[in-house]
Amino acid sequence: MSHRATALRFGAVGLCNTAIDAVLFVLLHDQLGITVANLISSSAGMVFSFVVNGLFTFKSDKLTLRHAALFVATTGLVMWVAQPLLIHGWLWVLEQGPDLTLAGMAADDVRIWGAKLASIACCLVLNFAAYRFVVWPVEHRGETEEPAAV
Repeated sequence: MSHRATALRFGAVGLCNTAIDAVLFVLLHDQLGITVANLISSSAGMVFSFVVNGLFTFKSDKLTLRHAALFVATTGLVMWVAQPLLIHGWLWVLEQGPDLTLAGMAADDVRIWGAKLASIACCLVLNFAAYRFVVWPVEHRGETEEPAAV
């Protein structure tokens, strides 16, 4: 199994996970606020991500309690600490620019979507590294890099 194939599987799972997370977040943020909406949306995505990344992306033979604990710890740190901070940071950055609207969306909606998606992109790298090197490292010890194209 190559690093490239693992990264591609991670990306495919991430697209599904991102859709779950982003749609729930946008549906809930007005009623519950950014932090609670993010907790709920990222938790739903987290359950999906654990099962599918463990069995499909990183080809674990089984999902163990150890995997679950490490996954929750690393993902929780990224999603429940880093991501809300990033959302607020991206909102601040986006509020400094012009008001943009898209096909019936108000400027506030465009900014909240933009901030959420930008924070997801930042967390993508953090999560991949955590899963690859902390949660499921044993499964990859014998892996070799694909030769670089010349």
